[in-house]
Formats: sequence, structure tokens, C-alpha cells
Amino acid sequence: MQVHKFKIGDLAIVLDINSGAVHIVDDMVYDIVDVFNGANEAEVIAALAHKYEEPALREALGELRELIETGQLYTPELTVPLTFSDKPLVKSLCLHVAHDCNLRCGYCFAGTGDFGHSRGLMPKEVGERAVDFIIENSGQRRHCEMDFFGGEPLLNMDTVRHVVGYVRKREAETGKIFKLTLTTNALLLTAEIIQFLNDNHISLVLSLDGRPEVHDRMRPRVDGSGSYDRVLKHCKQVVASRGDQNYYLRGTFTAYNLDFAADVLSMADQGFSQLSVEPVVAKDADYALTEAHLPELFRQYELLAAEYLKRKLAGNGFDFFHFNLDLSNGPCVAKRLSGCGAGHEYFAVTPEGDLYPCHQFVGRDEYKLGNVYEGIQNCELPVKFRQAHVLNKPACRECWARFYCSGGCHANADLFHHDLRQPYELGCALQKKRLECAIMIQAKLAMVDQD
Repeated sequence: MQVHKFKIGDLAIVLDINSGAVHIVDDMVYDIVDVFNGANEAEVIAALAHKYEEPALREALGELRELIETGQLYTPELTVPLTFSDKPLVKSLCLHVAHDCNLRCGYCFAGTGDFGHSRGLMPKEVGERAVDFIIENSGQRRHCEMDFFGGEPLLNMDTVRHVVGYVRKREAETGKIFKLTLTTNALLLTAEIIQFLNDNHISLVLSLDGRPEVHDRMRPRVDGSGSYDRVLKHCKQVVASRGDQNYYLRGTFTAYNLDFAADVLSMADQGFSQLSVEPVVAKDADYALTEAHLPELFRQYELLAAEYLKRKLAGNGFDFFHFNLDLSNGPCVAKRLSGCGAGHEYFAVTPEGDLYPCHQFVGRDEYKLGNVYEGIQNCELPVKFRQAHVLNKPACRECWARFYCSGGCHANADLFHHDLRQPYELGCALQKKRLECAIMIQAKLAMVDQD
């Protein structure tokens, strides 16, 4: 497969897969690419003579040949070398400072905070050792990343504060530079905590599911009461304190709110500009998304894309994570093909110091890799994860989105197929729809810039 074509709204688009070139075309060219392979003009004319005049077809084919000659259409397949170090070269850790939570979210993959095991908080000493582990195993890499995670990490602010201080000390000693993030449900945010997070330049992922009734249905407190009002108040406080920067407001949609575009717009209408709303991943649950939901979900992404464009062009836009796509330099091929780095560049650390491939694998005991004190002990798993890239996944090798998508989430592949190399199909379908919307948006914005 060398091209992918699709229509959204009033645009017909042809994507040259290998170069990343995007072409807005008319109906005739849209039909031609179903037949044309770059060298079969006579076949194209014979197939479409009943619908279009031959001179028009020949003119269009001439224009397509020019695109081929300039490397913008039917580009030959890329050869992308993927190289990895002999042992894991760590760039990022997800620090589970709290295996406990003050919410009881209905869709929580973490078992409401305990990850299928006992509840507990990470001691400061384990946090320190995790910092040393990433420094010792990051090689010559100067930039490292660490996410304070849970459960709810604000339940263990003593360890968060201590580890941040230790990070700064070790940065000065080693020349490493850490990017710090904290993922929180925002319930426990106070003025003092907000000041600490801002002073230490800690990025935030804040959880809000959109409209009040949607949020409260799936994100109640321990006593069953709603959390929306308090969460919204605290999110507004912290976002205002950092000038609407350095955060994402992240939601989850389920079968209960298939009209999720309204939830994204609800968050935008509350004044937030950095948004991400993700599909729930679940099996055998009333709220789980299924293949039957796809037509409506596709429609919602198109509705959201249209409103995103409308607001962007009117000067009151917002950023939606899945619509952020740079078409100017084509896809970042090697990075996209190699995936997220789970299991060999990125690890999750439990309160006890155990290492897992990522936060979603925590609690799946067969995926325990080792611990921050003794390092990687299951040496076969990192190799398995390194090899689970797009080029080694049969379903991905022929997919038009292979240079934009990393082959899907490893944890979801394991959950649904017990096979890292067999992607979660519904996730793939939604990813491809989001990519089409993102390409359409960037094409529209480029058209406006040219006018």
C-alpha cells in the first residue's frame, strides 16, 4: 500500500504513505487513485471512461506523474533501520508513589489504586533509589523523565517533595536534566501544593471527564458522592496559577458517553486549552467500547474536528492532543516505528521498588522485570519489548498509519490477545480515525495560510 485516501467534510484527501505528502484532490483524482499505480494510464482511462472525459483524465494523470517525479506520490517503500542498545537504556520512569486513591473510578485499570495487590505508599528511600536507577542506566543520555503517579500521588506528598529535592541534588552532581510530571485527580490540590509544583516546574496531567454528569458517574469519591465540582475548582486554580501552560486536562470516555465531543467542548468552554480525551479500554463491562460503537465514535471525532477548526480560525481555539500533527516534515519514522519504549526505555516503579514495563503492566506478575536495587533480572522481557515494533507486527506492516502510529499499546495487546505483536483492533480503528481528522485539520489550516 502506497497511498491512503479518505473524505472528511468537504475535503477529499490522498496521503502518500511513505513521504507523508498530503494532497487535496477533486472527485476525479479521488477515483483515479483506486486504479492508478503510477504506470497504468491506459487501464485508468478504460476503467473510468464511463464517468469522466478522456482529455480530463489524461490531464489529471499528467499532474499525478509530476507528483511521482518530485517524490510526493507513490513514493517507494522506506527502509528504516531500527537499532537498540544491548541492554535497556532508560530514559523515563513512572514512579508509583501511592498505590491508593481517594476516588473509586468505575473504569480504573489500577483496581481503584491497589493494582490488584495491597494498598501502600512509596517510602522516600525507594524514591531516591529510583532516581539513582535511571541515572545509572541512562548512559550518555542527558535528558531523563519521571512521572509521579498512582493511585493518587498527592496522598504521598512527603515522598514527592523528598524525591523532587533529591532529583535536583543529583542533577547538579551528574549534569542530567529531569523533566518531571505529576498525574493527579486534583482533589487534594491546595495553594501550598500548587506553589510547590509551580516552583519546581512540574508538568501536570489533571483528570476531568467533561460534563458534570459524565464525570460524576464514573469518578465518584470513596463515599459515592460526586467529585466534579471540587475537581473543576482545583483544576481552574492550578491552571490559572501557571498561565494556562504546562498541563493537560485528560478525560476518559466510555459507552456511557459516546457523544464525547460534547465533553471535550465542555472542558474548552470552562477555559481549558490543553485537552486530551481517551477511549476507555475494558473487557466484559457495561461501559466498554465495542466495534458496534465505531460509527458513532467516528462521527464524534469528525464533529470535534469541525468545531476544533471553527474555534481555531475564530481565534478562540484549544489544543486537542490527538489532533497535534506536524505535516511539514513528514512522520518521525524511526521513533514511531520503534514505539513508546515500554519495557526497555521506560519502566514503572511500584512502592516496593519493583520494575514493570509500564504503569499499565503493574500487577501483571508475569511482567515483573526486577527492582530498582538489583536492576533488570528478567533479561528476556526487554528484548521481547524491543522487538515488538511496527515492522514485526503483521497487522501493522501493511497499515497506512504505520509511520504515524507506534503499533498500538503493548498493554492493550496483552490484555486482549496475550500477544504483544497483535494490536488491539478497536484501538487501531480509533487511532486511524483520529489521524485522518488531524491530517484534514492541518490541510485546512495550510489552505487558510496560503490564502
